[in-house]
Formats: sequence, structure tokens, C-alpha cells
Amino acid sequence: MNATGRPLTGRKKRAHHTGEVTQLSHTIVNPDGLHDPVPYGYSHTAAIPAGTELVLVAGQYGSSADGAVVSADFAEQVRQTFRNIGVALAAHGLDLSHVVQLRTYVVNHDVSKLGPIAGAVQEVWGSKPPTQTLIGVASLATPDVLFEVEAVAARP
Repeated sequence: MNATGRPLTGRKKRAHHTGEVTQLSHTIVNPDGLHDPVPYGYSHTAAIPAGTELVLVAGQYGSSADGAVVSADFAEQVRQTFRNIGVALAAHGLDLSHVVQLRTYVVNHDVSKLGPIAGAVQEVWGSKPPTQTLIGVASLATPDVLFEVEAVAARP
């Protein structure tokens, strides 16, 4: 942070609470005064520089290329969902490191589902997860879909 409290861009620091991490396309900041969100699979803020192109990814779920849900297992649906987001981003020449925000929908959410979600996020993004909002819902498009994620990515 500079003297005015604004994040410094172009610098890389270790990702840790109150730390700042500059990705290729955005800067993540987890400010003092807020809990450390990284163990829970998200960051508090992401800044995107002016002139950056955004790529919006519609809700993806744990499906194979034919649209069929890959498994009834919640954790496997979570992992496949993130793989599918990667496929969608690749169509734009991007990868998961360009993701700045996730909007996550979980059917019949309870605390037991946080572990598989945080684990999958940490597998993909390590200590530099994107911002994320988790929303518990009664159901999604079809009864076998248990997890869905929308993503926003930034092209540097």
C-alpha cells in the first residue's frame, strides 16, 4: 500500500493476510481489519486496471462435454466445475489465473460443503484465490446439479 492506502500495482508480494498480490491482470488485497479469507477459498478485494478487457463466464457445473453431470459426488462436481471454467476461458486465450471473481451457488448449503469448495479453490489458485461470494440455493437447473459457478476474468 502506498501512503494514501491505495494498492501498489506491478509489485509482487507473498500472499498472506493483509498482503497484496499482483496477478497478470489484477491486484488482490486482503486488508487489515478483515479476517484472513484465504483458508476459506477467497480474497476480499480485486482491483482491475482501467482498459482491461473482462471475460464473463456463465454458470458452469460439473458436467462432461456432452452436458451430463459427471458424478453425484459433491466434491467431484466442484472439481469438474473449475475444470470447465478453465475450458471456457481457454476459448478466449485465458486461464484460471485470470479469474478475479467467482459467484458460487450451492444446493442445500451447509458448513460441510465448505471444505471441498475451499480445497478445490486452493488446488487451482493456491494462496491467491479470487474474490468469491457463496450463495446457498434450494436447487439449480436440474436435480442432479449440486454446484454451479459464474466467473469474471480479466485480460491484461
